[in-house]
Amino acid sequence: MAETGTQTGYLVTEKLVKRFDEAVAVDEVSLSIGKGEIFALLGSSGCGKSTLLRMLAGFEKPTSGRILLGGQDVAAMPPYERPVNMMFQSYALFPHLNIWENVAFGLKREGLPKAEVQQRTDEMLGLVQLTPYAQRKPHQLSGGQQQRVALARSLAKRPKLLLLDEPLGALDKKLREQTQFELVNIIEKVGVTVVMVTHDQEEAMTMASRIAIMSKGRVLQVGTPEEIYEHPANRFVADFIGNVNLFEGKLSVDEPNRCAVRTGIGEIQVGHGVPGHLNMAVALAVRPEKIEIGKQRPEGVAVNLFSGKVKEIAYFGSYNTYIVLATDGSKVKITEANTSRQDLSDITWEDEVFFWWGDGAGVVLRD
Repeated sequence: MAETGTQTGYLVTEKLVKRFDEAVAVDEVSLSIGKGEIFALLGSSGCGKSTLLRMLAGFEKPTSGRILLGGQDVAAMPPYERPVNMMFQSYALFPHLNIWENVAFGLKREGLPKAEVQQRTDEMLGLVQLTPYAQRKPHQLSGGQQQRVALARSLAKRPKLLLLDEPLGALDKKLREQTQFELVNIIEKVGVTVVMVTHDQEEAMTMASRIAIMSKGRVLQVGTPEEIYEHPANRFVADFIGNVNLFEGKLSVDEPNRCAVRTGIGEIQVGHGVPGHLNMAVALAVRPEKIEIGKQRPEGVAVNLFSGKVKEIAYFGSYNTYIVLATDGSKVKITEANTSRQDLSDITWEDEVFFWWGDGAGVVLRD
């Protein structure tokens, strides 16, 4: 669920709306973001996250609602008057200027004294560990280095709010993963408040202290990466973040600290209660890595034990994925970690298997 708009955060949006003719791109979004927080807007293309970011930057004017930064309403303020800087996916470095000149460009435009421009630029290049490359041109640097130059330029003006639009989208997967940690370390050293837009789940989970999941202009859930992953608010969030098995069924046991769901594969026991009533339609979300699999019936397992036939196996290096055809014809995804150099699993295609999980592994979803 979206947060209630309060003025306790450093950056607050209150019922922010953006319409393009009849289309609603951002629909009453209320968020409260703390000072120094790295906050991610995560969603698929067209969900409204980039429009929301552009309103924070001042490139789009809200149809209605407020944007408060440090208690000041900046919604009607033009971009150049806001203490905000935005870093784009393309980096937008000047090819004819060297790295030092790129970082110093905005400071010179502001008319700062020469000594202060020198001091801030040198400080930023040191922060992003690019001092030895100060005289090089952008094309002489790697993609990751160019990304750090763009970050240094954005931070040099000491903005109160830094906006990142798909900041690592131009990098290949391995470099992107490496740069995620570098970027977070630099941002935390400076202490600037950051809002980043990404469609990459791993990027949001790695970099952000909290995440807002967006769909169709609305915020569906706000929480830490762990909260979003382990306790999704609804089917969309559960399905959007990571891999998940969704078992549709009806509530068959309804108690304060436990419940059960009657599904096609059988009754599933759950170790938490859920507001509702018997026979209410619900979905049960179970992550693939929380399910165990074996050819032999496990001893001592009394609940959530089912059987099926292995239809697909995929090897991903650190883990195997099995697709098991359950007795009701549904497909269940199960992942098993490879903990040794030798694959000791004797499970293969078309094997009859058992699969099971504890009553604390599943989350009941009403919506």
